[in-house]
Amino acid sequence: MTTSHAVVVGGGIAGLAAARLLAREGVRVTVLEGSPRIGGKLRVSEIAGVPVDEGAESMLARRPEGLDLVRDLGRSGDLVNPGTTSSGILSRGELRPIPSGQVMGVPSDLKALAASHVLSPAGLARVPLDLVLPETPRGGDVSVADYVGARLGGEVVDRLVEPLLGGVYAGRAERLSFESTLPAVAAAARSHRSLIHAVQGIRNAAPKDPGPVFATLPDGLGTLPHLLAADIAEAGGTVRTGATVRELRRRENGWRLTVGPARGPEHLDADAVVVAVPAAPASRLLEPDVPAAARELGGIEYASMAIITLAYRATAFPRLPEGSGYLVPNVECDTARGGRGVKAVTFSSLKWPHLRDREPGVIAVRCSIGRYGEEHLLQRTDEELTATAMAELAATCGVTELPAESRVTRWGGGLPQYNVGHADRVAKVRAAVAGAPGLAVAGAAYDGLGIPACIASARAAALRVLDHLRSREGVGP
Repeated sequence: MTTSHAVVVGGGIAGLAAARLLAREGVRVTVLEGSPRIGGKLRVSEIAGVPVDEGAESMLARRPEGLDLVRDLGRSGDLVNPGTTSSGILSRGELRPIPSGQVMGVPSDLKALAASHVLSPAGLARVPLDLVLPETPRGGDVSVADYVGARLGGEVVDRLVEPLLGGVYAGRAERLSFESTLPAVAAAARSHRSLIHAVQGIRNAAPKDPGPVFATLPDGLGTLPHLLAADIAEAGGTVRTGATVRELRRRENGWRLTVGPARGPEHLDADAVVVAVPAAPASRLLEPDVPAAARELGGIEYASMAIITLAYRATAFPRLPEGSGYLVPNVECDTARGGRGVKAVTFSSLKWPHLRDREPGVIAVRCSIGRYGEEHLLQRTDEELTATAMAELAATCGVTELPAESRVTRWGGGLPQYNVGHADRVAKVRAAVAGAPGLAVAGAAYDGLGIPACIASARAAALRVLDHLRSREGVGP
């Protein structure tokens, strides 16, 4: 199929994974990335001699797509797992353990929930009413806050579910889709009157020894895009950066892309195109020829955030923290009410022993700031954001020394919001795209934000393109 040319718009993990599959199937592939670098939200750089990711730092090891891709790249032996995944929640002014038996914050073990002291006595007393309340009507999609709150009370939403979801989506439980952000729980809840019983069923059905939860690469997950790009090049593909696609138009025998500045545009013809960019630019590209998809994509909102990485001397901690980090519920960190601003803290050097082994005297810490609707927090200077992160660690860990080095990474519009109705919106996008031969979409805006989900999205897009190219050339699957 070397006579066929496919263009992938977007050099993030989804675009690169789709391009690699196409290139390995003999398609001539060109990846066009508008920014100066590939990788999207995957990026790593050194701080105080330690390679610490600036974006996503790990991938789920219990979904196969990410591990399979690393294996296909010949790097499965390089994968490393966390030394600890135990983490806490800052609730009612103190760090407390995340209760065992929960699924994304939805509890199944009332004794463990009580022992954690995450909820107030009144909030804890409200939870078991779920066992006797009548069924909560649910037709179509509802928000996480509406359904979980109706079953278990508002404190479970505010102090358990929302902080865990916030670590993934940086969203708000009153807006996020129950069906799309908690799919396993939502599905189980359809066959159980009690939400507690539904989650107990999920826990009982889970493997007894599922293995490590997360995995990464020794020099950071930000190295994965470069491994993919090298593999694409080896298969004869091309990866270009600084190549912004301004227009995508359907032609009689394929597609034409307009690349670069208006004063000196470049036109590139393709037999098939995978659009693997965020929802807003995807909407602009699809609007001329697939307006129904463009309209739905234009309704997907995004949250912005910043990750402040601090490298301390190990002696800066009066006592080394326990666990991999902690989450801060919105009700604790709401700055409008005198809160902290930091929503999550990861003790990277403790979570990943290979980082500690590399620089035993350094403790690298990542602090996350910013949720949907909190763009005003990110208007502060790097120095102010760093000071906020330092104040957080002083309050919870007793750190009084200045960090040896710091870094602020801003992800403007980085996280798509899976709000109520998201699945229907995505279905409409895919239905519209299905009517455009040789076109596919992929990325975090559709079926999941994690690395494995993005890779699955990429594979589906690449297979759609391959089917089209093979049918055009009269080649069987």
